[in-house]
Amino acid sequence: MTSINTDKLSSARFAQATDAFVEIFTASVDFDQRMATQDIQGSLAHAKMLLSIHILTENEYQDIVNGLEKIQLEIEQGKFIWSIQQEDVHMNIEARLTELIGVAGKKLHTGRSRNDQVATDIRLYLRQEITVIQQQLKRLQIALLNLAEQEAATIMPGFTHLQVAQPITFGHHLMAWFEMLSRDKERLEDCLKRINIMPLGAAALAGTSYPIDRQMTSDLLGFTRPSNNSLDSVSDRDFAIEFTAAASLIMLHLSRFSEELVLWSSAQFDFIEMPDAFCTGSSIMPQKKNPDVPELVRGKSGRVTGHLMSLLMLMKSQPLAYNKDNQEDKEPLFDTVDTVVNSLRAFADMMPHIQAKKDNMYRAAQQGFATATDLADYLVRKGMAFRDAHEVVGLAVRLGLDTKRDLSELSLSELQKFSPKISDDVFDVLSLEGSVAARQHIGGTAPETVKVAIKTARQILNT
Repeated sequence: MTSINTDKLSSARFAQATDAFVEIFTASVDFDQRMATQDIQGSLAHAKMLLSIHILTENEYQDIVNGLEKIQLEIEQGKFIWSIQQEDVHMNIEARLTELIGVAGKKLHTGRSRNDQVATDIRLYLRQEITVIQQQLKRLQIALLNLAEQEAATIMPGFTHLQVAQPITFGHHLMAWFEMLSRDKERLEDCLKRINIMPLGAAALAGTSYPIDRQMTSDLLGFTRPSNNSLDSVSDRDFAIEFTAAASLIMLHLSRFSEELVLWSSAQFDFIEMPDAFCTGSSIMPQKKNPDVPELVRGKSGRVTGHLMSLLMLMKSQPLAYNKDNQEDKEPLFDTVDTVVNSLRAFADMMPHIQAKKDNMYRAAQQGFATATDLADYLVRKGMAFRDAHEVVGLAVRLGLDTKRDLSELSLSELQKFSPKISDDVFDVLSLEGSVAARQHIGGTAPETVKVAIKTARQILNT
């Protein structure tokens, strides 16, 4: 038989205390205490607003400020005693405040509910954590720019279908990663627009009869504006889903980076040397150097995508307004933040120490007839229709396959058998260097173009 906890009644409405197991099952303080600073921040603003409309006296307001500041210090010093009987972060702080300052502590909750309080806390929390994520994104982008600048002319094969397609530069490839992260940064900035709306003052669901000044509270907390509808204010978790969707894309991109790093560090590719500090060995195979950090980040991407699905399912059947279901939004949200921040930090720390094996990259680019498209473009410039040029190059590739030679290794007379338009200047376009240098347009892989892209990217990051 489950015991009954008689230490706390939820309110005078109840004749029986909460079942002990139910009390544990429904409590959220073990995880939502993470938002204690935001909860205190919201309470300080709310108290100042209550003072302005004469709900609080100056003395009561000052007692609340002093009490909340003391509680903040206790939390920071690890001296605050969290009680599961108080259910959540909000009630724990309110109970301690009342213990410290008496009846004034009970007046703080005037004109608000835990429903609008928690919605405000989450938004304040996410606003702060997005700043941290943006900082880590920028660190990784700077590391990518530095490595890309160093490897702007390093030739490697570009792939489609994981088959050698055309020669590119390693710097150009790294700048593709940079562009992915730039979109991630933009999505977070856009997401912030909808996060930065203040629900406080919506109370339980219908607003409050007190003459509260929501604009004042919004300004004090640095929100763009108060929310427009009290029902939506307490029940909306779109902003959390949107953030987790943006986080999922960040992790998706890191997973793609990871996959390439794992491939490139393998003996079969051998394009890069991973730093020892970010790898581990095998318990039985002494020769192994396992790329653990990229592999782990690749795995963690699924974790964050799972949290996105969890939040979508959490909200899909909820009627207006607030429901207890919403307590389940915090753990996936908190874990998403931690996973993204730590994964970005690991990559930002690791990237400056990755070393390109230039000779291996170059040799790999010489395989697979990587300059076949350059030969077709050459023939087009000589006046041949592209489809005809495509056919001619296909015949040349067949000869190369049969004789186990690259196009650049075929003789001029052999090439001229396929088209009389081919002359001795063809070898300028069949070289790897000539191929990458020819792509000088915006977004191209030519080393000089890559350097311009890096310079532009640095200017954007510094604005």
